[in-house]
Amino acid sequence: MPENIVVKPSQVIERILTLELVRVTERAAVAASRLRGRGQEKAADQAAVDAMRRELNTLPIDGTVVIGEGERDEAPMLFIGERVGTGSGPRVDIAVDPLEGTTLCAKDMPGSIAVMAMAEGGTLLAAPDVYMDKIAIGPGYPKGVVDLDRTPEENVRALAAAKGVAPNEITVLVMDRPRHVELIAKLRALGCPIRLITDGDIMGVIYTTMPGESGVDMYLGIGAAPEGVIAAGALRCIGGQMQGRLILDTPEKRERARTMGVADPDKKYELQELARGDVVVAATGVTDGPLLHGVRFKGETIETETLVWRSSTGTVRRIAAEHREMGKFHLER
Repeated sequence: MPENIVVKPSQVIERILTLELVRVTERAAVAASRLRGRGQEKAADQAAVDAMRRELNTLPIDGTVVIGEGERDEAPMLFIGERVGTGSGPRVDIAVDPLEGTTLCAKDMPGSIAVMAMAEGGTLLAAPDVYMDKIAIGPGYPKGVVDLDRTPEENVRALAAAKGVAPNEITVLVMDRPRHVELIAKLRALGCPIRLITDGDIMGVIYTTMPGESGVDMYLGIGAAPEGVIAAGALRCIGGQMQGRLILDTPEKRERARTMGVADPDKKYELQELARGDVVVAATGVTDGPLLHGVRFKGETIETETLVWRSSTGTVRRIAAEHREMGKFHLER
């Protein structure tokens, strides 16, 4: 590139965050998929982490992991505060979940993915590794139609009215956890169909953006905060709505959040506060699921499928890839 041409960070990010970002999640997905159905959750997770770190460190970026594992010394995982990339490009925030749904992968169940988000530096909420109370819906509804401070019943009725259907036609996705027993009971009292998932918090939110394919209208409940920020990045790209509130129920968690810049521990975050600026999210299927098929090994080729969302253009790209240069995957073998 000629020295007299100045390229804005977002322009550089655009070049990186298409095929380059996809390449990162593809490699992580392929690495994890070699352990599908083997009951080895930690090994599959580690394989995805190692592959993702290798690829990230080849990118011409000055990246900082703001969503990942907790801060650690010599952590084997991609941890909060870790620097990635060659250091020669734009400053960017990185949010990763190298293998969402480790149990799903270990049991070869639907919905496991390799996912990451990249945004211009300082634009992703630096969320501590705590829980977050969340509500999310897809695009096409009036602003504020749902709100985290309302009851589940009020939110379902409001969304049903906006959609022009009865409340018992709204499908709500909820993590199948003991903490959601009361929430599930309230939704069932309304007659709502409930999609219970054991894992896959990020994809659970993303499902709301494609109700025609997923059958999900709303996400409700408590899940991981880091995954909430990544999901918010994807939702930003399509125009959905989401709110989240960190659950900081101990002095230690509140202090940890304070050191990461959270001034108000009770703050209700809007979608734009969770992920702002130009955000790109890529997710590659590890196991087959409602929106993505998993990695497929076919003799001399490996097939992957990836969804890529970009907020500045509002685009969603579905990339089906056939990898024929098997040597490029030798480290994942």
